[in-house]
Amino acid sequence: MNAGQRTIGICLCVFITFFPWPAFSTNSADHNATNHENDNALMGVGAHFAWILFDAIKTDLETKVGRRVILFGENSMLGVGCNAGIKAARQATQSQETFGFICCSLSDEEIEKEQLIVYPLVKEPILILTHKDNPVDNLSSDQVRAIFRGDLTNWADVDETDNPIVVVTRLHCKKRPGHWKTILPDHKAFRQERLNVTSAAAMVQRVSDFSGAIGHTGATWIFDAKDQIKIIKVDGFKPTAENLSNGKYPFYRQLSAITNRNPSPDVVTLINEAQAGKAFRKVARQYELLPLNPMRRKSPANVATQ
Repeated sequence: MNAGQRTIGICLCVFITFFPWPAFSTNSADHNATNHENDNALMGVGAHFAWILFDAIKTDLETKVGRRVILFGENSMLGVGCNAGIKAARQATQSQETFGFICCSLSDEEIEKEQLIVYPLVKEPILILTHKDNPVDNLSSDQVRAIFRGDLTNWADVDETDNPIVVVTRLHCKKRPGHWKTILPDHKAFRQERLNVTSAAAMVQRVSDFSGAIGHTGATWIFDAKDQIKIIKVDGFKPTAENLSNGKYPFYRQLSAITNRNPSPDVVTLINEAQAGKAFRKVARQYELLPLNPMRRKSPANVATQ
């Protein structure tokens, strides 16, 4: 997807989030039928990385609730994804059943202020990225933090290669806990001479542009064959669900679904299926995500009938 397509997608996501849907009217019978289907649909809006999970199991969710599910979040940028998810959750009604999904944790104060319910989904590893030509395959967590802080400014400080380090950051949701704050706790702690980007796509592009670059992104990002990046180990450990579970991999964030305090039964059913369903577990394994809810077990009666 090129930059123009991404921009259009972002604008569409914001438009639909901030205005009631269906957004278009027409006298065409076909479009009226489509609008009727949308009127009975459940709509989810939010951050790209959580959208990946919901989109992958969309068919299973629709089967579970017996209704169409519409999802927006394929294209999101700094300040849009999580905020759009919160707005969709907050403005839901029994006739317009919407929910949100976020890639950052929310503080107790924000949850109370916005009157939200948070449904934890998974812990997602935050990948540390370098250019594929960088000979470094592993950094200690202390070295990663020192690089992003600006204490180490040349790869010769950790390897024999004399190459200035180009720090690339995407410091979204600065007032929220978790996410990139597992690297450094405040945006002011990051090196001042750095490249700031507003999207995950731009992050990958900038790390690809500079042989000395280092950056970060979530594990659910789908890389392209042309991307000139590699994922390095931290403290000798790969960014896997197992290493998150045993505490050996230090950088991660929580992906969650959110609703207002009065969600519709079908929205709750959909989110519960995402939290503990079999299809969701398969996607979690694909992206090395650590589920935060026990998998739903079959009741003895269901087992006996199979």
